[in-house]
Amino acid sequence: MLTDKIECHLTIDDTAQDAVSLLAASSGLSKQVIKQAMQKGAVWYTHGKQVNRLRRAKKALSVGDKIHLYYNPYILAEQPATAQMLFDQGEYSLWYKPYGLRCQPSKWSDHTTINRFIELNTNPPRSAYIIHRLDRAASGLIIIGHSKKATAAIAKLFETRQLEKYYQVIVEGKFTDKTVTINTDVDHKPALSHATLMEYNPALNQSKLRVKIESGRKHQIRIHMASIGHPVVGDRLHGNADEQAPDLKLCCCEFSFTCPLSHKAVNFILPETLRPQFGIE
Repeated sequence: MLTDKIECHLTIDDTAQDAVSLLAASSGLSKQVIKQAMQKGAVWYTHGKQVNRLRRAKKALSVGDKIHLYYNPYILAEQPATAQMLFDQGEYSLWYKPYGLRCQPSKWSDHTTINRFIELNTNPPRSAYIIHRLDRAASGLIIIGHSKKATAAIAKLFETRQLEKYYQVIVEGKFTDKTVTINTDVDHKPALSHATLMEYNPALNQSKLRVKIESGRKHQIRIHMASIGHPVVGDRLHGNADEQAPDLKLCCCEFSFTCPLSHKAVNFILPETLRPQFGIE
């Protein structure tokens, strides 16, 4: 049986013992369990004003440092889905993020995030910086930076809207043949989406749409589609889906921009086999 979640916050007053021994004694967990939690990002340390995840069991600590354990066995037991690198541009790359893989870590762990997956599964290892996000329930192309220079340059493209991004979604009902622009605010912030019908499936009464967004609000497409009576299939939060419903049918499929490193126009398109399909889980 899994233990309930545990938090420990300790101040180092004697450097004779390492972090693993101290946390094991304080929490009642075994040293092996602490080491595993450490590798998954559940242990932190504070040194002066710096707060970082602590992964090295034998890291030297100083008197006055603080160590923190955020142990949640249910989160730590999660297995990360497998991402695929599709386009390698050297200082940045584009990956397919499947359903269930996160872009946002928590204090409890970071082992189910795409950047941590990349850091652990590239050879030779590469730093991986999140530039933009996809919901945990969404899938599709995501751009990952491998240098701080590339990360900052591409992030600026998102901020200044110099990058075009397109999604494919499957929604409930028969969508109009005309492109629909939705400008309803999301979380009291301006948001703009343009949705165009690609295909209608009468047997399922579902429509596949191509959506271009000119802003990147959280859950923007899901909220906009629901607001016009066409919720995204599989949307448990803003739509009609229940726990038995298929995965969310929302996928980032294309990026077009002028590469800030090469200064050349680039276009990255997700393979058809990875895009949302009618009636497939």
